[in-house]
Amino acid sequence: MSSTAVADVNAGRVAVTGALDATNPAIVRMRQLVDGQQYADGWSRCWEQGVTPWDLGEPTPAVVKLVRSGTLPAGSVLVPGCGGGYDAVALSGAGRFAVGLDVCNAAIQRAKQWSSSSPDVAFVNADFFTWAPPEPFHLIFDYTFFCALDPSLRPAWAARMHELLRLDGELITLMYLPQDQDSGPPYNTTVLDYEEVLKPLGFVIASIEDNDVAVEPRKGLEKIARWKKMPDGAEKTASDLLPTDALL
Repeated sequence: MSSTAVADVNAGRVAVTGALDATNPAIVRMRQLVDGQQYADGWSRCWEQGVTPWDLGEPTPAVVKLVRSGTLPAGSVLVPGCGGGYDAVALSGAGRFAVGLDVCNAAIQRAKQWSSSSPDVAFVNADFFTWAPPEPFHLIFDYTFFCALDPSLRPAWAARMHELLRLDGELITLMYLPQDQDSGPPYNTTVLDYEEVLKPLGFVIASIEDNDVAVEPRKGLEKIARWKKMPDGAEKTASDLLPTDALL
């Protein structure tokens, strides 16, 4: 990520002070806007009214850590539900071209406006479930997208990940794992929820760990998993090596 992009991000930085649950008035308002709407319409209303309590106003610290680790594959990167586009820009460069995808035009216009100096990123206003890119991606990054979808859409989410990722490509899920929610979004989520929809499609967890750079107040509620898309019929036993408590 260029120094100009970093400066632009920091200029738009906002403080993250509220929990992503019903104790936060912004979450209550967000649920009111989304409830009963076609999901595209509901999220668009949130962006248009500035009700975006999930938005950090800067790249997710875990993304910055991943980029600095030097372990990410080169090639094309997809960030579905990209919002303001901070993570897409952070993941671009160093041999990677990133595409930020969002169903909300207001979010995409905001992302395009501040990232105009970043040459290795593009933003697309389209529906994740129907968008048809010219070719599959080497890497997909998901954060607060899975848990924001109605649980009935999770099998479709997994099927799209399978379609959009190249064979032997990598899916990184930064998993926000809220519990005891009366409603959503975000909806109650566990690691097992991811496994139940991804594992039958040939995804294997290569690694999983606590997110030790999570922002307040998400500390202790996030894990980051790196999945590989395996060939059809390949052995899928890596998740069997995980400790039992990683699946709780």
